[in-house]
Amino acid sequence: MKRIAVTPVILCFLAFAPGAFAQAAKAAAAPAVKKDAVPATAVAPPPSPELVKARMRPALKGTAYIEIIQGSPKPVSGELHNTTKVKNVSNAPIVGLRVDEYFYIGQKEAAVGSGKLRHALAPGEVAEITTAAQLKMGITSTQLMFTHANGQVKPKAVKKFTEDKK
Repeated sequence: MKRIAVTPVILCFLAFAPGAFAQAAKAAAAPAVKKDAVPATAVAPPPSPELVKARMRPALKGTAYIEIIQGSPKPVSGELHNTTKVKNVSNAPIVGLRVDEYFYIGQKEAAVGSGKLRHALAPGEVAEITTAAQLKMGITSTQLMFTHANGQVKPKAVKKFTEDKK
């Protein structure tokens, strides 16, 4: 009984197998990539071994302290883009650092943009977080709100980052 049921399955497999192999041959015949091709975006250099080791320490739990240098929002293709530089002044890496930027027209909230750091921010490390929000005319003020995966964030606005004490 089992042999009778297996036979149609094997015949069906053999019937469709040449089609699968034919598609693989077409994919192999795709045009070769030019040797002088350049990627569309700049590739960041890999982080140093010391930085990778610092990021692998246990993450900060509780309140994180950071220094920020806020950029000015610029209109780009119907959106407001703002880049904020952030430095971790806590003694442990900050995981899941997120910034929400609120734009106001007078007293009314007009737009919200958010950005997130995709890797842990090691102690003393500086990173840039870019936010993007819908462009609206008449924006009078902005406000930044920071959070991280394990608690709240206390930002301190500075004109220049402090030097590390070694």
